[in-house]
Amino acid sequence: MRLSICIPTRNRPVQLRNCLNSIYLSKKISNLEFDVCISDNGSNYDIKELIKEFDGKIKIKVNCNKENIGYQLNLIKTISMSDSEFVWAIGDDDLILPDGLVKVEKLLKKFENLDFFYVNSFCLDYEFIKKFDQPFDTNNLPKNMIKLSQKKEQMECTFWDLIDYKVSFDFLMGNFTNIFRRKNWDQNINCLDEKLLQDHRVGANLDSTCGYIKIYANAFKNSKALFYPEPVSVNCSGIREWSPKYELIEIVILPKILDYYFKKGLSLKKYLINKNYALRNFANY
Repeated sequence: MRLSICIPTRNRPVQLRNCLNSIYLSKKISNLEFDVCISDNGSNYDIKELIKEFDGKIKIKVNCNKENIGYQLNLIKTISMSDSEFVWAIGDDDLILPDGLVKVEKLLKKFENLDFFYVNSFCLDYEFIKKFDQPFDTNNLPKNMIKLSQKKEQMECTFWDLIDYKVSFDFLMGNFTNIFRRKNWDQNINCLDEKLLQDHRVGANLDSTCGYIKIYANAFKNSKALFYPEPVSVNCSGIREWSPKYELIEIVILPKILDYYFKKGLSLKKYLINKNYALRNFANY
């Protein structure tokens, strides 16, 4: 299998159904070899019943945790279900564009020697999706969506070149933009602290909040990468539980992310420039 789309989920049946439908619609015009790995984090509904709708349409693997083990551990579980060459971890409230898988297929074929891809995304308020019949048909997406990254030029680069607020203002914290070689991930997952992973509070520490960042820094610090400016997905606002705590994420977690990147090889110049950007709202918050 060339690619696994990995989806950690919990108590979002409507959003997950829309996400899976977007994958199915995109698959219709793509020859990409892929499967979908879903790990349910103790939801209060029958997820296996939900995915029956997509039997014969998408190759789906599903795991059901008996209880909520926290986002980071569930993400790790989801990726561990993959035996593909590359992984794309998206949220259950994200959508794949109708031509998204076609674009990803072309990238993986053209840049076979690269380990990490930043693929741009459109931003959309989930209220728009609620106006339509469910599952949502991604052919009804609006035409004037804003791009997450405003950088216009495609860039073949190093992994550290992606750590630039002009490329990724959240420094790769949004998983839905990141497609990466699974082998590198598997070989570096032990950089996480098992005790810290057990603390499920938002912003409690880097490992449990966004431990994947630590894995990226260790796994791809010597890797070639690509920035792809054309969106292949839609990330939706208004659903995620941590949104009310965004100020905490911006002025505490993002600087911690940069500190860790610097420790692992980010240049001093890039560290200082991006740290200054990350703290731009510190006084206001």
